[in-house]
Amino acid sequence: MFYGEYSHGIDTKGRLILPARFREVAKENGIDKFFVTRGLDKCIFMFAEGEWRLQEQRFKNLSFTKGEARSFNRMFFSGAVEVLPDKQGRFIIPQYLKDFAGIKKDAVVIGISNRIEIWETASWREFFSKSSGDFEKTAEHMLDVD
Repeated sequence: MFYGEYSHGIDTKGRLILPARFREVAKENGIDKFFVTRGLDKCIFMFAEGEWRLQEQRFKNLSFTKGEARSFNRMFFSGAVEVLPDKQGRFIIPQYLKDFAGIKKDAVVIGISNRIEIWETASWREFFSKSSGDFEKTAEHMLDVD
């Protein structure tokens, strides 16, 4: 659903713009509400409402008697906030999430199929640089490639 990599700045009011292609996809699919929260690898996860509800169901079914599940759910859900992009596609990311991801001025917004990730630009470049060399090796281990 969401694919690609886009660089955007944070405006003076602390807003980030959802890439035009993502806005088109959202409009085509009747999506007007998103949820943002702490992601993995120091990025911010952004889910369309329907996908958020699926993830919410999955994670809330984790056993609260297990410490790892409690910790994960605390971090994931305590950071969550609903966002409604305006007509220009702008939305505010709470400061605590920007701090978590190290975002000050610029961000990279990437589509990962069922979610969007928001990265601090230098962090994304570093991750990409480290991971791109292992891309084929990872594919061999994860996929049945003939």
